[in-house]
Amino acid sequence: MWKSKIGSILLVIAALGIGWFVVGSEPRLQSAVDSNGVRGVFPTSTIASIQREYPFRLGLDLAGGTRLVFKADVSKTDPNEVGSAMASLRDVIERRINILGVSEPVVTTERSFNGDEYRLVVELPGVTNLDEAARVIGETPLLEFKTVRPDGPEKDKIIKARQDLANMVVDENGFINITPESQMDPDFVDTALGGGQLSRATLQFDPTTRKPIIALQFNEEGAALFEKITEENIGKPVAIFLDGSPLSIPTVQQKIAGGEAVITGDFTPQEARELVGRLNSGALPLKIELIGSQVVGATLGTDSVERGVKAALFGFLFIAIFLIIWYRLPGLLAVIALGSYVLLMLAFFKLIPIVLTAAGIAGFVISMGLAVDANVLIFERMKEEMRSGKTIKESVALGMTRAWSSIKDSNIASLISATILFWLGTSVVKGFALTLGLGVLTSLFTVLVLTRVFLLAVAGKQNGAFARFLFSNGFTSGK
Repeated sequence: MWKSKIGSILLVIAALGIGWFVVGSEPRLQSAVDSNGVRGVFPTSTIASIQREYPFRLGLDLAGGTRLVFKADVSKTDPNEVGSAMASLRDVIERRINILGVSEPVVTTERSFNGDEYRLVVELPGVTNLDEAARVIGETPLLEFKTVRPDGPEKDKIIKARQDLANMVVDENGFINITPESQMDPDFVDTALGGGQLSRATLQFDPTTRKPIIALQFNEEGAALFEKITEENIGKPVAIFLDGSPLSIPTVQQKIAGGEAVITGDFTPQEARELVGRLNSGALPLKIELIGSQVVGATLGTDSVERGVKAALFGFLFIAIFLIIWYRLPGLLAVIALGSYVLLMLAFFKLIPIVLTAAGIAGFVISMGLAVDANVLIFERMKEEMRSGKTIKESVALGMTRAWSSIKDSNIASLISATILFWLGTSVVKGFALTLGLGVLTSLFTVLVLTRVFLLAVAGKQNGAFARFLFSNGFTSGK
């Protein structure tokens, strides 16, 4: 008995700690004055010195923004390589979106139910310029080969021009002089060789060391350019860039003719496979066509959030009132366990993290009802045991034991449904399935651990009329 009481106290403290994390990790806004004397509102944390910020990630329908659906042309792609080609395309698009500065973008690939159409779905929270987003995403990935810029006056001039631009140095007329040198890379020099001349990149393994290597094959024009570049840069690095980011910087060992080259390095097989995919996506990208778009206004997103929160709060309130009125003391304990369940789910949303959508909130509310259903089964079993003349403590133990079979079956059925929805559903359905499945697992924990410990802690040895009344339900007195 004392173990149950101590355990219940520790569980309550743990729940309060989780609640402290959920509230305290949410970014706050405070009014402040920046270094230029401009007053504004800046994000901060209530306890920033103690913990990091873990804001809730809101989906497009809640945060507002743009949703774009592209159709990928896989007609010229080997059926066995379509999956890797779509993954490479998604990787390129994600890096392009990062250039836009979009917070928490979601890029997913889908396949039509008949299997003959592949789609790329891009969700950009906070972006409402549909034309600009579609233009940037739809551009062909840029693959470039660059040589190292030698030290000298030209490099020094570029470095100085970039420093002046970064420091906002103005000329005698009060204007910032943006020179061509300020836009150049001080470390690398562009060449004429790019993705247009690369025919294919393949993953191979060195026959001696068995380490993964990457083989490049150029077309006729690319072969001539690559031969010239390697001849002029023996013993020097030649960098390979994709969308402005360096993929690999191998060192040229000798002049390479024939249009074939090999990139060696300390790659793991997975890293080499990803690099091959990126190289092929830059040289031979899948053509994509915009087939659908949707713009969700910020006002509509805010309204959806408010409605979702209100639905969850009212649902929790009505459930709590019903449990306390109908099931009395066990109902009160179930409300405490249910509150802990809500806090635990909110913490999971922050830490995993899960992108919350309207469908996801719906799955969360439904899982809350499933958690209550398990408690109701236990309480009804307890009532039956008390009616048969058993003590309160015996009724609690037997009620939980005999209700477990029904609880297990119903939750397994819910988990199977959530798994199928997540496996076969679209991105919207997957959000619902994920929160539902996570909610089912969390509700099992709260019922089997929290409710059980709380009931055993208060059951005690009392078996009087008042104690039986507190543990009864409905219109019965427990006698």
